[in-house]
Amino acid sequence: MDQRTPARALAALLLATGLTTGCAGGGGGVHGEPGAAGLRDPYFPRLGNGGYDVRHYALTLGYDPAADRLDGTAEITARATRTLSAFNLDLAGLTVTGATVDGTPAAVHRAGNELTLRPDGDLEQGATFRAVIRYSGTPRAVTGSDGTREGWIRTRDGAVALGQPTGSMTWFPGNHHPSDKATYAVTVTVPDGVEAVSNGELRQRRSANGRTTFVWRSTEPMASYLATLAVGRYAVTSSRTPSGLPVYSAARGATPLLARVAELLEWEEEYFGPYPFSSTGAIVDPTVQVGYALETQNRPVYTNGTLTPEFVVHELAHQWYGNSVSPRSWRDMWLNEGFATYAEWLYAEDYQDVPVRRSFERAYARDDNWAFPPALPPTADHISDDPVYGGGAMVLHKVRQAVGDDTFFGVVRGWAARHRHGNASTDDFTRYVEEESGRDLTEVWDTWLYGGERPPEP
Repeated sequence: MDQRTPARALAALLLATGLTTGCAGGGGGVHGEPGAAGLRDPYFPRLGNGGYDVRHYALTLGYDPAADRLDGTAEITARATRTLSAFNLDLAGLTVTGATVDGTPAAVHRAGNELTLRPDGDLEQGATFRAVIRYSGTPRAVTGSDGTREGWIRTRDGAVALGQPTGSMTWFPGNHHPSDKATYAVTVTVPDGVEAVSNGELRQRRSANGRTTFVWRSTEPMASYLATLAVGRYAVTSSRTPSGLPVYSAARGATPLLARVAELLEWEEEYFGPYPFSSTGAIVDPTVQVGYALETQNRPVYTNGTLTPEFVVHELAHQWYGNSVSPRSWRDMWLNEGFATYAEWLYAEDYQDVPVRRSFERAYARDDNWAFPPALPPTADHISDDPVYGGGAMVLHKVRQAVGDDTFFGVVRGWAARHRHGNASTDDFTRYVEEESGRDLTEVWDTWLYGGERPPEP
């Protein structure tokens, strides 16, 4: 997300009311235990679920923009990490009409955003299983205490799904924590004349009986908050970068800046190493009035007022830092935003003759960047506040000053390569930097990453 995003108080989503439905379930001897309802994330303890690891989501969706109705089937392939008698999924608002596990009806219970499936018999530790959930209804946006919105955002002729940090649960059931990444297949049917754009590559487009079906595939692992779906009357462009990478974009109105996506991506490769995904592009919809851009995987979403070079640089940098190397928990958010903000500083130096040192000085002078340490937002309301962005970038610059340019940029590229398509924490990062540089950087971490006061700076 771009650094201009306000703080987003979304923990209220986790308290939304739900309903209970039932379908046939079985008995037999039970020696398994239910999976945990929540992964005890420091900021969203009820987000995600324990006892299994999702490998793949296959979402089959039908959306009618006029009625704002979504009909969905989610087929989830997962591996049990313990013997399970039941397991949970995160889902907000929509009505579940039934579920199966490995082809057999499963009992379904709904309590708020917790959807519990009890299969007919235990799922043994190490076993791969397939859960199919059928659901429908009117998806909703979620509004935080600061007025920002995420989730399913309606537009004049469709909708855009924005998932950070919890909004993805408003349009499909899943293990909605960034630590459980998976591949995706999204099949969407909409009325003719309306585009449906998601992550990954468009594998098929077919029309029949006044409706068009789009089939999208994401073969690289993705955290669910990075999944998107945009439905509307967009102009679609398709091209390739000079190196041959596919570029697929959907936009409303004139968007000359999109022609620079390929240029800016290849410029970032010089700093960050090989681009980690099999395509790139953008979704541009200025009618979406949310006030932020979002780094949805390999196809960032730009909303009202956010299609600027700085936003594009920021969201493209997230493809390495945040999307490929994803946070282990939401406490590690500064690693996403610090790197993306530092990419803006590099852009200002290379394209606008503003030295990185000057960008650092401006960030240092801003009181808002010192409200709390970058790695320690006080609550979930603050994980997108200024210290996570500007403060995070200052941490990186102090590392650069401590270890020198050659080592620093080696660390920047090596970090992206070491954890490519995985998850990593703040502790992983600080340990990696010290190992690669051969330096004890305790003073940098204590002062700039965890320190509670603005230090003296010459």
